Amino acid sequence: MTGAPEPSGLGVLANRRFLLLWLSQLSTQVGGNMVLYGLTILVYGLTSSNSAVSLLILTFLVPSVVFSAVAGVYVDRIDRRLILTATNLGRGVAILAIAFVSGQLWLIYLLNIAVSTATTLFAPAEAAMIPFLVDRDQLLQANGLFTFTLNAAFAIGFALLGPLVVNLAGATALLVLVAALYFVAAAFCFTLPRTEPDTVPEEGALGGAERAMAALVGELREGLGYIRSNPRIFWSLTYLAVTASLIGVLGSMGPGFATKALGLREQDFVVVILPLAVGIVSGILALNAYGRYLPRRRVIEGGLLTLSGALIVISLAGPISRFLTDATAHHQSVAQLGPIVSLLAIVIVLAFIAGCAYAFVAIPAQTQLQEELPEEVRGRVFGVLNMLVSISSFLPIVIVGPVADLVGTPAVLVAAALVVGAVGVGSMVVVTPERVAAATPAHVVAVDPISVTVAHSRDDRAHRTRDEGRAGQETRADGGEQAPRAGTRRPNRASETGDPPA
Repeated sequence: MTGAPEPSGLGVLANRRFLLLWLSQLSTQVGGNMVLYGLTILVYGLTSSNSAVSLLILTFLVPSVVFSAVAGVYVDRIDRRLILTATNLGRGVAILAIAFVSGQLWLIYLLNIAVSTATTLFAPAEAAMIPFLVDRDQLLQANGLFTFTLNAAFAIGFALLGPLVVNLAGATALLVLVAALYFVAAAFCFTLPRTEPDTVPEEGALGGAERAMAALVGELREGLGYIRSNPRIFWSLTYLAVTASLIGVLGSMGPGFATKALGLREQDFVVVILPLAVGIVSGILALNAYGRYLPRRRVIEGGLLTLSGALIVISLAGPISRFLTDATAHHQSVAQLGPIVSLLAIVIVLAFIAGCAYAFVAIPAQTQLQEELPEEVRGRVFGVLNMLVSISSFLPIVIVGPVADLVGTPAVLVAAALVVGAVGVGSMVVVTPERVAAATPAHVVAVDPISVTVAHSRDDRAHRTRDEGRAGQETRADGGEQAPRAGTRRPNRASETGDPPA
């Protein structure tokens, strides 16, 4: 007798209420990545300053770290449908306001901080809504679809639709379009069922927030102690911190590099971003096919060294292109190679290689953390690790803008590449080789290169909610509880790292 077929990953979309929540996520994630691209172009166009772009990226990052600890407390105290609807409306209004104050840099920063803060509330409410809307046997598919959408939204919003709209209609039109997406998402969320908030204790939500911060400090100490006593965990964290920082550096310098090093318009730095995204997807597919036959740490180290080399050559793409062009011009037999050795062709190829190398570092490193953290501390320590990765990315972003304005983007890119290469060499020399292990499990989805620093709290809470949803639905089966609600959440990044479902 054959068993029941596995539920389809897309079958969960037949659930109308979940479909509306997913459409809200799709609208906001694609819109958010379009805004990241559009504001980067807008700010650099106003200032011609890498420092100003660095400050812009910090307005995306800082609220998610500062407010993530207390956001969950308020999410548990308020009807989640209300939170989802209100935060989408608020973000839409703020984005629309940015479109009309596009000449005032500090207003852009303040409004974007408001958008990022609202996102910090929206993300846990969205994740906590999933087990309320779907049955237990659909939780894995629902969370997998949300994670895939999060990752795919980068390629769609930042690398495709953002550049397309900016080039066709301008940054202001992009902001108006994204505001409309947020309003549509608010309409979707308004149709969701109400959720009963958890009982507010006598101390109220403010006291709960204080307890959350105190617990966070305790967990941070525990996580740091565990990292100090486990060198392999330290190195895995280092790999993720380096790649997260590098993405922030590239985002800060992208428009400046396009104009000053490549001779393009600031909005044309998509010629680097798009092949980078394609390279990441290609690297993931290669890991799916062959990663299980390779020692994971050597894959990571090879990825670091390849990424370092690709970035160094990209920074020197101008002189290399001129040299090759002169060489082909003086040798008629190879003159037909002219288009292949053009500046853009070299940058596109190297960006693709860098994307593949990034995947070879980030995916195995996250998988290695998943496997090496013991079950009894995994939930607490993983959340601390993610926060440390985010914090570690701040310093390079703060420094790189002003330095690039002083010495130029190619020099800063070379310095960043040397740091990446040094980490790879240091890992080869210091870390004890491990047994041969798969570079990545077999079911890996695409990874958003900036989700490590921008959207980590949404993904963590989605996986915490999956575990909580299972427990809650078991309680419903035994004791008649109506629906699982978010309580104590445990991070679990299985979907993002590609670990097979338990």
